[in-house]
Amino acid sequence: MADPRRDTRGIVRAADFLARVDFRRPDPAEPLRRHVEHYWLIDWDLTEPYVSHVVPHPAVHIVFQRFEGQEAFVEVAGVQQGLFTQKLEGRGRVCGIKFRPGAFRPFAPERAVSEWTGRRIRSPEAFPTADPAAVLAPDDEAARIAALDTFLLALDPRPDPQAELAMTLADRIRTDRTIRRVADFARSEGMSVRLLQRLFAGYVGVGPKWVILRHRIHEALERAESEQEVDWAALAADLGYADQAHLVRDFTATVGVPPTAYAAQGVG
Repeated sequence: MADPRRDTRGIVRAADFLARVDFRRPDPAEPLRRHVEHYWLIDWDLTEPYVSHVVPHPAVHIVFQRFEGQEAFVEVAGVQQGLFTQKLEGRGRVCGIKFRPGAFRPFAPERAVSEWTGRRIRSPEAFPTADPAAVLAPDDEAARIAALDTFLLALDPRPDPQAELAMTLADRIRTDRTIRRVADFARSEGMSVRLLQRLFAGYVGVGPKWVILRHRIHEALERAESEQEVDWAALAADLGYADQAHLVRDFTATVGVPPTAYAAQGVG
């Protein structure tokens, strides 16, 4: 299993985001690392509202949240297929759990992960034993991390070979940039396309084609964030697109603006 991401891939205007909030990604306890990529902690104290945007990964999150003037709550966020937008204002705190793609279902085995896709479901419908105060109240960060560990370990997920397979295949798509076509990938794994799609629906929440395309957009977004000049035609070819127009179409549909316009707004 590849190491957790430590880049800002997926965060739109990452430098602006990091200048406005205190964002950290601590590791979970050792027994949880097979299933959890990392925790993510955000604290903010803003003098004016700020709207954050993220191009989501193919991951399910459990998120403990406290916004100024609201009661603290917990929600499960299934894989979000569009741009994720969150308005932040005043003071607040979020403590999130990011599951590895394919790794969430052992913690909620009663339903396919695709049933969570595109949804944000608050406790008590999801994980009624979750206690937001136990996670959000401590000012000590180590105590918050320990509370997240305690919450997850108490769920006592059972071994699931299908989850292990889904995690392995999703991770392979993430790390192997030569994987571009679902049919070729399925064949290389000794599976039919239909079987691969069913596995991803049940355990990842989205199809393998969506995962491949999303990693392409993350790569394009990262390049637009970090480079002064991007050769979009060359990047489209590197990412396996038939031409630059297909990259522009997917980027615009996901991020909301064409890649050249995004890059023109300034690196970072």
